[in-house]
Amino acid sequence: MDNIGLVFLSEVLGTGMLVLLGCGVVANVALTKNKGFGGGFLMVTFGWGFAVFAGVTVAYNSGAHLNPAVTLGLVASGATEFGLGVPVNFLSVLVYLAGEFLGAFLGAVVVWLAYKQHYDEEPEPANKLGTFSTGPAIRSYGWNLVTEIIGTFVLVFVVIAFGGGRQGVSGGLGALGALPVAILVVVIGTSLGGPTGYAINPARDLSPRIAHFLLPIRGKGSSDWAYSWVPVVGPVIGGLLAGWASLIWLPIMA
Repeated sequence: MDNIGLVFLSEVLGTGMLVLLGCGVVANVALTKNKGFGGGFLMVTFGWGFAVFAGVTVAYNSGAHLNPAVTLGLVASGATEFGLGVPVNFLSVLVYLAGEFLGAFLGAVVVWLAYKQHYDEEPEPANKLGTFSTGPAIRSYGWNLVTEIIGTFVLVFVVIAFGGGRQGVSGGLGALGALPVAILVVVIGTSLGGPTGYAINPARDLSPRIAHFLLPIRGKGSSDWAYSWVPVVGPVIGGLLAGWASLIWLPIMA
């Protein structure tokens, strides 16, 4: 547990970089008078994929979970260690989760700073909120939840498969290499992202939503708390199901 502080800082830095670049590409596409304005969903999807690449790369000291669903999924898979040989226990899980949620909040704040003038110029409150958090194309909480469960299941299940089912060895994304994970996120976005905007990460959605609520954004409107539970509960369920499923379908390789 000597490295637990470094793990915390690594998760803060990695998740912050992920959200800065991921929410940043949404701001570039959605906010008026940007050079990327109107770039479309495909630009957003590739932007998020490369944001994951950057986040995973800089968070190598922690194994680069960057996502509470990944952390909880690895626990469910029977992992005995996280990055840097940190044992899996109640304290270490809390440290990972705290780093992820704090990093996501800080990343969202920096996006607002980078695009401050464009937030001021943007007339539509929904476009402003969309740069911080996800929302459904068709609002149906039950089906939106199902979509988030499926997308997160794919993410965590394939992440575990990347590691050859070796749940007990340095659980996380960093050990796998950043590029495969980035490609996976792009695939999930292009295949399953349309209905809900594919949060697939409770920290990525909840912390920026809190930032939207707290920041002095001109004409920002509602933070849509009625929907906020879906991109938290869905990814948690999907991550846990993926971890448990890996015990059956992804046996540990020698």
